[in-house]
Amino acid sequence: MASHDLRWRGALAVLREMRRDPGVTRAAVAQRLGLSSGSATEIIARLRELALLAERPAAVSGRGRPTTVLGPHPYGPVVVAVDLRQQDWRCAVAALDRGLEIVDRGGHASREPARVTGEIARAVRRVRDRLGDRVRAVGVAVAGTVQEGRVVQAATLGWDAVDLGALAPGLPLMVGNDATLSGVAEARYGAAAQARTALHVTIEVGVGGTLVVGGDPVSGATGAGGEFGHLPFGEAWLRCPCGARGCWDLVVDGRAIARHLGAPPPADPRTYAEQALARAADDTAVHSAVVLTARSFAAGLAGLINALDPDVVTLGGLAEPLRAAAAAPFDAVLSDGLMRFRRAGPPRLVAAALGADGALHGAAAIALDHVLTEDGLDAWGRLPDR
Repeated sequence: MASHDLRWRGALAVLREMRRDPGVTRAAVAQRLGLSSGSATEIIARLRELALLAERPAAVSGRGRPTTVLGPHPYGPVVVAVDLRQQDWRCAVAALDRGLEIVDRGGHASREPARVTGEIARAVRRVRDRLGDRVRAVGVAVAGTVQEGRVVQAATLGWDAVDLGALAPGLPLMVGNDATLSGVAEARYGAAAQARTALHVTIEVGVGGTLVVGGDPVSGATGAGGEFGHLPFGEAWLRCPCGARGCWDLVVDGRAIARHLGAPPPADPRTYAEQALARAADDTAVHSAVVLTARSFAAGLAGLINALDPDVVTLGGLAEPLRAAAAAPFDAVLSDGLMRFRRAGPPRLVAAALGADGALHGAAAIALDHVLTEDGLDAWGRLPDR
């Protein structure tokens, strides 16, 4: 088969629709894509033959010809998604309908890059040993700055440049910042799925995010864009682990809450912030610290809204709980920070829908983007048992 065989175009359109809308019926796909009954039958038969798609009877509803529900073939291609976080990592498998199955996880016994990447590489190898050539690509979400597919700095892990190529030798490897990939997943499948332009902002250790336009992140010339936490929205006297001064990161998370309380910097800022938010309603000092932190978050968020003009803002990680714990002060600072013309119709702020799995979904998304191409399907079709 030629890698640019025109017949792949119809097949890709069907598979992408199945991915976008898991559980979609054959009739709905044909209608959305403008396919005749004969064309739909031909394309879907070909996809079944290539172990790319399976069908099952749809539930009967009213009159009309019976149809089927489209889903991934039980022996079809899959991708591995990895979420590499400050304290731990998780590994999942995703089929073409983007359904995730978490298959492995581990904490960082050491922050030494070789130790961490070695553990993850062994987890990926176990998946490949079990599924063989069905594994077509690996996507990695990492809590760090990613430039041209390479980790160049992961301040919360204490890393500078780290090569992740050993995670999946012989397989296509896609790497992205965790907050960016969470935003991609929210824009495609989550709380911002209907928006043309979505701003995703998440607080974990510091703050990150991305602007997503048409389902793709605006990530700059080298892919390192979206480092919102390193905008100078913070205190100029504070030196960030990234090397810069005045980073927004340092005034919006557990480190900021601890500083307002006169406590030492926490070893685990995210857990510290979670505990503080849980205590804020009953502890006046903690509530005051949370309010100050929420105000810093609102002021920076107003600046992002003014600059990027999103339809909707999705709040991930601790961003929504922080906002909710100090709702009135947050809203007042956000409104004061918006340009006057925006105040009558500011973008909606909504909680992220995918929760703690947002980065995993995003890692799976970039890996599936690689598989669901003409070249990707062509490579699958050339396997000996196809």
